[in-house]
Amino acid sequence: MADKAGGSVPEVVRQVAIKAEEVWKDYAVEGVVGPVTPTEVEGALTQIDGERAVELLTCLATDDLVFPGTRRRDRTHAHRAAERIVRLLGYQSVWYTNINGLSPRERAWTPVTRHTFDGVVAGTGGSFTVVLLQVGED
Repeated sequence: MADKAGGSVPEVVRQVAIKAEEVWKDYAVEGVVGPVTPTEVEGALTQIDGERAVELLTCLATDDLVFPGTRRRDRTHAHRAAERIVRLLGYQSVWYTNINGLSPRERAWTPVTRHTFDGVVAGTGGSFTVVLLQVGED
């Protein structure tokens, strides 16, 4: 999961997770722990193809992980943006996620943060890495 642009994908995901944990610290459940090293984050990620990346990027941009069915953004716009991101990274890009299942009836993932809910999609291609992370608490 190496990336030429500033670390491995797990390292970049961990950097984004640290920022999210800082910004959302007032909402986190006290005492909860999650992955704290890139190696632990790597264990939460599985490789996916570009088509699945588009689907998950769209879901994370539009749907609330905490309250399924609650829209955060326009789905059509988010889908176009996700397709463009995947296309810009190129056909040799590699994509990862911590999400095992994401549908109105199923929500399953391996945590990459200390928050109750989190979903991440990360892709690397050329000299760029893209990470979309949604965190939440109920």
